Amino acid sequence: MGRYLIRRFLFLALVLVVTSGVTFVIFLKLPPGDPARRATGRQTTPQTLEAARHALGLDQPWYVQYGRFAKGLVPWPGFFLNEDVYFSYANNIPVKTEIAKRLPITATLTIGGAILWMLMGIPIGIASAVRRGTWVDRSSMLFALIGVSAPTFFLGFVLLDLFHYRLPLFPGSGIPPGTSMVEAMIQGRFWLPWIALAVTSAAFYARMVRGNMLEAMSEDYVRTARAKGLSERRVIYRHALRASLTPVITLLGLDVGLLLGGAILTEVVFGLPGLGMYALQSLTSNDFPVTMGITILAAIFILVSNLIVDVVYAVLDPRVRYQ
Repeated sequence: MGRYLIRRFLFLALVLVVTSGVTFVIFLKLPPGDPARRATGRQTTPQTLEAARHALGLDQPWYVQYGRFAKGLVPWPGFFLNEDVYFSYANNIPVKTEIAKRLPITATLTIGGAILWMLMGIPIGIASAVRRGTWVDRSSMLFALIGVSAPTFFLGFVLLDLFHYRLPLFPGSGIPPGTSMVEAMIQGRFWLPWIALAVTSAAFYARMVRGNMLEAMSEDYVRTARAKGLSERRVIYRHALRASLTPVITLLGLDVGLLLGGAILTEVVFGLPGLGMYALQSLTSNDFPVTMGITILAAIFILVSNLIVDVVYAVLDPRVRYQ
């Protein structure tokens, strides 16, 4: 296991280098505008503009510029997202400061949504597999079909229209200035975003659990467990469900990693100032340091979540061993 983890961390570092390089090349080739002119304003002199370009390092060769940004990605205190390089071209605020302020909002949205969609998707998938061919199965698959077909942004607008404008049961979009995360949750400002995420994701989980359960219940070890006289409840939850959860854990790790990197559509629809909203603002304003910082952070979330999933595999399935 130790050698496996070392190889995975080395692979993680390689992926981060490639990701940062691709992101830099994209912004280098696209016409993003002149950040120096944006910083100095339209009414400026050539001397001031040149001084601003020098201060931002834009007068250096491309490999020198990339080296400055790559150095700021070293996972070491004082280096990662170094404020000398990673600051917003739009308002000069350090990227690290904005991420620290916005990450709790995205994390709350992600964790709450994941808990809710797991509580919805797994029981629906189990009930559908156990009651195969009945009205429970057909109703569950109808829910899954609706959830898969409804985009998150569409479902978000529908929820806002129904439960805020028509039936004012929940607050509207956004988090008022000065409101803490605990206060926002108590006020119910995350419930509609959680439901919008959960419905669309729970549909995938329900279909996956149903398919895995049906496959597992036809295996020899399940028939053997029944032949030993074990109760049907124990056969389902102790044997069939445990084997069916391995692909679910994989999907959960990917989904959580992606959402931690920024749930753009959900945050935009519900006006949540998280990482997704920050990433969208940086893309529309061609703010390269912000885009690079969020891209690398999202890649770290995805890679680490995949690593955690691989370790959990060995716990859930004794057949999995890493040499």
